[in-house]
Amino acid sequence: MRIAALVAALLTAFATCAYALVGGPPLNLRTVADVPLTGDTSRLDYESFDQAKGVLYVAHLGADSVVAVDTLHGRVLATVSGTPSVRGVLAVPELNRVYAAAEGASEVVVIDTNAMRVVGHVAAGNVDGLAFDPRTRRVYVSDESGGKDTVIDTRSNTVVARIDLGGEAGNTVYDPTSGHIFVAVQTRNDVAEIDPSTDRIVRRYAVPGCAHGHGLFIDPDVRVAYVACQGNATLVRLDLSSGRGESQGIGIGPDVLALDRGLHRLYVASESGIVSIFDVTGGHFKKLAQGFYAPNAHVVGVDQRTHHVFFPLRDINGRPILRIAAPA
Repeated sequence: MRIAALVAALLTAFATCAYALVGGPPLNLRTVADVPLTGDTSRLDYESFDQAKGVLYVAHLGADSVVAVDTLHGRVLATVSGTPSVRGVLAVPELNRVYAAAEGASEVVVIDTNAMRVVGHVAAGNVDGLAFDPRTRRVYVSDESGGKDTVIDTRSNTVVARIDLGGEAGNTVYDPTSGHIFVAVQTRNDVAEIDPSTDRIVRRYAVPGCAHGHGLFIDPDVRVAYVACQGNATLVRLDLSSGRGESQGIGIGPDVLALDRGLHRLYVASESGIVSIFDVTGGHFKKLAQGFYAPNAHVVGVDQRTHHVFFPLRDINGRPILRIAAPA
């Protein structure tokens, strides 16, 4: 009990110090539900939302599984095992597939979402973030330490290209406006833009004021990239047309970003448990709120219809949960 209390005290102190460094108006999130997840209290990682079905897929890295959650009824639909040390996870509803980046096996595991079972394995390196290009029907996955983006043909579940990034790969995302793939190259502090028709880098964007940019989100409405910089707890707003950037402080260990397109709110979750919320209406980049949310609240997602926000939390009163919150 004394050790547990000490650990809890240290976590609280760390979060308090981290918050003091970055500051910001207090969070204003109301808990809608806490959905119990399967597995133990080991690390939870990325998530991906099937908006049409209301199903959220959560990577339970420590339990080597992907958990499918029915967010409409607040229950676990299925737990799919066989995804060693799963990090990134990507739902592709048009294919009835989920692609899981199983770092422990250096492969992407393919899951059939109708049967909720593994149907394929593709060797892909030190896998992390994933993106899907609907025109070529290919999945792009970050080979982090390999310094590449691995390209997978979803028709054959085979690797068709390995794009050299010239540095460690952070998150890989798809931009529906340009139809291109963007990758945060964290050891170069830049963003690489890939044309899926050629699988070549067509442009690089320097990210000013960024140290080790890992998290990445493209706002398709205004041609802006947001880069979460882990080395200096900074969020950079990068104008992809001009190449100009502006930055603001966020929580220590920033990881996942999510955008509520209707409310024009950008959420940034961090390993320190600090969540930052920005107003990104039009050309705005204004911090609305920032504060400690929960231990290890480093992953966030948004339901575009309800504006609910999803936080998978590894240990709340001794069990993993999915916390569903709403702007109050």
